[in-house]
Amino acid sequence: MSPSQQTAGTTLLVGTRKGLFRLKPVPDEDAWRLDGPYIAGYEVIHACAAPRNPRLLHAAVSHPVWGAHIYRSVDGGDSWEPLAVAPHFDHQRFGAALKSIWFLAWSPRGDALYAGIDPAGLFVSRDAGRSWEAIDALNEHPTRDLWEPSRGIFAVHSICIDHHDPARLAVAVSAGGVYCSEDSGASWRPANTGVRAENLPTQDPLAGHNVHRLIMHPRAPYRLYRQCYNGTYRSDDWGRSWIDITQGLPSDFGYAIATPIGDADTVFQIPESGSHMRTTVDGKLRVYRSRDAGRSWVSVSEGLPQAHAYVTVLREAMDTGDHGGVFFGTSSGHLFASIDDGDSWRLIAGFLPKILCVLALPTPPPSAVPQ
Repeated sequence: MSPSQQTAGTTLLVGTRKGLFRLKPVPDEDAWRLDGPYIAGYEVIHACAAPRNPRLLHAAVSHPVWGAHIYRSVDGGDSWEPLAVAPHFDHQRFGAALKSIWFLAWSPRGDALYAGIDPAGLFVSRDAGRSWEAIDALNEHPTRDLWEPSRGIFAVHSICIDHHDPARLAVAVSAGGVYCSEDSGASWRPANTGVRAENLPTQDPLAGHNVHRLIMHPRAPYRLYRQCYNGTYRSDDWGRSWIDITQGLPSDFGYAIATPIGDADTVFQIPESGSHMRTTVDGKLRVYRSRDAGRSWVSVSEGLPQAHAYVTVLREAMDTGDHGGVFFGTSSGHLFASIDDGDSWRLIAGFLPKILCVLALPTPPPSAVPQ
């Protein structure tokens, strides 16, 4: 299969500090076409597509003057409009007005759109974002007093939904930890057993952990991976326990972690040099891959700069697509792609604004019914 054939069904949405860009592979060529910026001038923190209508897109955006909003596209990203209402707490609840929207996730059935916000809160919309309701069982959880802002955010920033049973949810709070629900958010349990917390007064706290990223494998939902302030972890039992899989990585710090749809034991991670520098370890832009669920790791970095590349890859700036595609973007505005499951990489866009998120989507059909 040629490179163009391997990526022919993929569209990339790339959120940056100055707008949203869209990349599509050029038919019969080993190249990508770059469009944008859309929603120009706004930070695009996250984006998602409706599962039953891939032309229906939502983007969480922020502007220093106009604040936090959600934009919607019904034509696959050709045009965007702001929604009238954003998820938020009433009357500056929890001590702050809405600062930003960090994550958007559709239920696999397409009947619910979830949003994680700063200050830390989880919301759900049953009408594609026209109205929102707070999920107070999490937002007012008895352990909330153990939550606190981490550097830069105080948010629910990862939302995972079981594709086989949408009542099963897992979310991450920074800094608060991972929480799981098995009843559509009516109740939640802290899910942090086995995770180190050297930055906290006690070594095995129920909550308060600084989680950078949480992901669930879509075909094996009991398999979760998390990248934390101090370590990379795997759970095989829906977050009831965690196994430290940091050994073999050059650092226990990082943001980006991803797993391909075809193999729950394959996982990619981009290490960074700790909480002080927060850039690539030793100035080498390296992707590490494990084929055995984190028991061993190897650098798969052919084609990436290996000297004086002091960049950051943020929590949402890495994603996997079909047919072995892996994609990530850097704080320097460079977007890299692999079509061979990480064995080799090449630059497909450069000199964009700082990249905040990357989303690999199936290229939508020419038309679909808007929701």
